[in-house]
Amino acid sequence: MSARFVLDREPSLSRSTVVRDELLRVDPERLTAGWAHAQVLRVDPAGRVAAKDGRLVLESASTTGAAPAKDAVLLGEDGDTPVWAVPTPELEVLEGEQAVDLRSGGALLDDTGAGLLTTAAALLAWHAMARFCTVCGGRTKPVSSGWARRCAQCGREEYPRTDPAVICLVHDGADQVLLGRQPTWPVGRFSVLAGFVEAGESLEDCVEREVGEEVGAAVTDIHYLGSQPWPFPRSIMLGFEATADAAAPVVPRDGEIAEARWFTKDDVREALARGEWTGNPDDPGEEVPLLLPGSISIARVMLESWVG
Repeated sequence: MSARFVLDREPSLSRSTVVRDELLRVDPERLTAGWAHAQVLRVDPAGRVAAKDGRLVLESASTTGAAPAKDAVLLGEDGDTPVWAVPTPELEVLEGEQAVDLRSGGALLDDTGAGLLTTAAALLAWHAMARFCTVCGGRTKPVSSGWARRCAQCGREEYPRTDPAVICLVHDGADQVLLGRQPTWPVGRFSVLAGFVEAGESLEDCVEREVGEEVGAAVTDIHYLGSQPWPFPRSIMLGFEATADAAAPVVPRDGEIAEARWFTKDDVREALARGEWTGNPDDPGEEVPLLLPGSISIARVMLESWVG
C-alpha cells in the first residue's frame, strides 16, 4: 500500500455559494415575485462576461425586461436574490471592468462568481447544442427556467448533459509522478493523465484502462480525490490517485500521447514555483522547462497536493 494524499484545497471551478433550488425553477409565482429584485449575468457568444476586482458584474434584472427572456437560465439564489444568466450578442465592458471567460478568469473570481460562471457556461453551451429532439428531430424550447428543453413535436423533455471523465495522478508511492504530453501541446507542457468514462464502465475501471492505454502502465491502489466541473463544453473531472512501477517501460499511445515520463517531486516543485505556463515553448531553440497546468484545472491542485 502506497502513501496516500488528499487535495489540500478545493479546485477553482468547484467553488460555489449560490443555492440551487429545483422547486423554484418550476414555480411561476415565486419566479415572478423574485424577478423584481433579481440580478442577471450577461454572457456573450464567446462565453465572456464582465468582471471587476475578482467579482462578476451583475445588473438588475429589470433592465432586461419585465420578465425573464425565453433564453434566460436561472443559476440559483444568492441569499434571497435570484441570479439569471442572459445570452447577449455583444458584451458591454465599462471602465475599470474587463471581459473574461472561464478559462482566463475562473480561478481569479471569488467563490460566488466562480460558481455562477461555471453553471452559466455549462447551461448555455448545452442549450446551443440541444435545439432539436434526439428522438424525433423536432425543435425543442427551454422550460424549467432553462434547466430542461421540451420537444414541441413529441413532448419529450431533455436535460443538461454532463460527461464524466477521470483524471489520475499516477505516482510510484514515493517521490516520482508519471506525466504525459498531448500531441497538440507545446514541448515541455505535461499534465496528469485523463480520459472519458465509457458506457457501462466503473470509474476505477476507467482509471485502469485509460492509464494502460495512454502510457502502458499497470496501476494499483486507486483512490478517489475529488471532482471539478469542466464545462468545456460539458464534462466533470473526477480526480484519482494510483500507483505504478516506475521501473516498468513507459509506452505512449501513438496519436494520443506525444511523450510521457517520470518526474520527481523536486521537478514538480520547481515547475510550480515558476508559476503558470512560463517560458517560451513555441521557440524550438530555447531550452524549455517543465510546464504544468494552470490554476483553473484540478490537475494543478492534484500536483500541488501531492508534493505538499
